[in-house]
Amino acid sequence: MEIKKITSTLLASNTYILIKDNSSIIIDSGAKLEDVIKTTQGTKVEGIFLTHGHYDHSFNSIKYSKNFNCKIFASKEIAETLSNPSKNYGDDFKINNFEDFIFFDKEGTIKTPNFEIKTYNLPGHSKCSVGYLIDDIFFCGDVLFKRGIGRTDLFGGNKAEMLSSLKKINNINFKLIKSGHGEESFYNEQIRNLSTFIKFLSR
Repeated sequence: MEIKKITSTLLASNTYILIKDNSSIIIDSGAKLEDVIKTTQGTKVEGIFLTHGHYDHSFNSIKYSKNFNCKIFASKEIAETLSNPSKNYGDDFKINNFEDFIFFDKEGTIKTPNFEIKTYNLPGHSKCSVGYLIDDIFFCGDVLFKRGIGRTDLFGGNKAEMLSSLKKINNINFKLIKSGHGEESFYNEQIRNLSTFIKFLSR
């Protein structure tokens, strides 16, 4: 599996393109559609997966869905955030028609023709934050970064829920973390970081 990252102009959020054979999936949708079209060229896009509903991660999701004729997968909690600019922080950005979405609630596995995606509910940064484990690579949005954790003071953020989510990540068997902003990080360095963050939030 090949992973390509596009850093968007929207708060430098990361959009990831995962390519396997002649198929691909997209994680988050801040990158411009034309850049994603170039990156996915020659593949069939099997789905778009949103880590949460803040505008810098979801802004172009409908454009992607229409262009690639595929569904958008996200937590059911995301609708409230996407439909209200004061909650997704996108000025006048909002989505009111969710016909292109497939919402999930419980953690589990989503299968497309060529990918198997394990889902984890990770509230704390937002109510709708989720993580996706694909093979041994964990896409965690804005919950965890190379040297930090996501804010808990935005709409739907919650310190206690963030603590619970970090403890959950601490028990996930991953090799590499791909975050919603910044660089990737490896298991060993994140286990050390998680221990520090968990102690801090437990005070």
